Amino acid sequence: MPEKLSTLSPAEAWQPLPARQWDEAAARHLFQRIGFSATPAETARALKDGLLPTLKRHFGQMPAFAKPKLIAELEADAPELFRRMNRGDPEQKRLAAQDARERSREALGDMTIRWLDQASRPELSPAEKWLLFLSDVWVVSIEKVKNSALIYQHQDLIRRFALGSAPNLAKAMSRSPAMIVYLDLQQSQREAPNENFARELFELFTLGEGHYTEADIKQAARAFTGYRQRAGEFIYNPRQHDSGRMTVFGHAGHYTGDDVIDLVFKQPAAGTFLPKEMVRFYLSDTPLPVAYTDALGAAWARGGYSLGGLAAAFFGSRAFFAEEFRGNYIKGPVQFYLGLLQDLDLRVAPLPRRVLGALRQMGQMPFDPPNVRGWVGGRAWINSATLAVRHQVINALLSPLNEDALNGDEQHALANARTEGVTHFTLGPEQLKPLALLPSAQAAQQLLARALPGRPAEPFGSQLEKFLARGGARPEAAVRAALSALLESPDYQLC
Repeated sequence: MPEKLSTLSPAEAWQPLPARQWDEAAARHLFQRIGFSATPAETARALKDGLLPTLKRHFGQMPAFAKPKLIAELEADAPELFRRMNRGDPEQKRLAAQDARERSREALGDMTIRWLDQASRPELSPAEKWLLFLSDVWVVSIEKVKNSALIYQHQDLIRRFALGSAPNLAKAMSRSPAMIVYLDLQQSQREAPNENFARELFELFTLGEGHYTEADIKQAARAFTGYRQRAGEFIYNPRQHDSGRMTVFGHAGHYTGDDVIDLVFKQPAAGTFLPKEMVRFYLSDTPLPVAYTDALGAAWARGGYSLGGLAAAFFGSRAFFAEEFRGNYIKGPVQFYLGLLQDLDLRVAPLPRRVLGALRQMGQMPFDPPNVRGWVGGRAWINSATLAVRHQVINALLSPLNEDALNGDEQHALANARTEGVTHFTLGPEQLKPLALLPSAQAAQQLLARALPGRPAEPFGSQLEKFLARGGARPEAAVRAALSALLESPDYQLC
């Protein structure tokens, strides 16, 4: 039986999970939270390897994500696009800007589909979800940046620093061209420092509200003057940098942006901020008692703020596996969609209009958070409109793909995917037929094992068996309806 957090002291909570508690239920809980679903193969391997080796395997190194062709072409053509948008008559400028927007939109859709496909691979899911988490802290949005090549570069920076030191990640983020555009460092001048980046650095990226003053923000903003980007390259302009004496967190000196970040990570709140964000993203809508995150934050700071070390400590702890956090966390849209694909053994269809439209309607479009605070999550994911879209997504995945409704580009993308051996985008009647041939009791057990592994068989089991037994001349349709009902159930929306 899992322990209760309430029985653990703050120091005990972050001790490694005892080996005797590492069982199939714990392994499923781990993968449901650090990834998008608990596939049988990953669960079996983790039980064989043990918890610590499993965490080392998933958080030892971030997987590469190749630069998509459309992003590379957009980068290569950026100087010409910039020239066209700034020369010629107004109509030529308008057409050039329209062309740049359309190419950026198409490139972002392609990049998002490629990332979703990579994230859907169970062996890569934990690392990609970690990237999603850090992106929800170090937020930028295509709506403001308006250049998908900069969005790719920002994500690539996070990927490169995702398991290293948190101060180094923060310094890289301050130099991200996308961040420079998003939080207006491009307009920050020595005579008129823009405070947006300094404010969000303290409030939303590293410390949290109440751990800095307005004076700290104003003084820190001076240190980041001179930060610029040009055509996707970070540039430091010393003539625009305020090199005067400034005081931040009570320390006076002639500071650069890096110096300010070093001062940030000398504040006690820097140790607790990211663990609190991890609790919200991975564990519970309700914050843990302060003493618990204080204990983890202090240990993380003593260890040098290693992000990989924090992941191992958090996901391997007794607190993470506590009874209070089992099977009661609402899946976000990305987790719901990618979890469905893993549970149904499907691949992401290379159809941005269809896939990304559904994610947007469910409330979570990758690379386009609603504001600098990122996604709220939790109960905000669920309402009558988003539940209706979840139903539509399930229905689409359990139906043959209607290729006649696809446009020429979509049909071409589908053909290319199949040429590369990527198929099984939906679960049609032929894939459901083996289940339909089984006795109703056995089919019911397999459906439950696929959709709700580890959950009590009743009352679903007997109800499913009776429903399948009445399938009559259309057993495939009965199996599809039963599977759809399981995937739409309240239990499936939780992990």
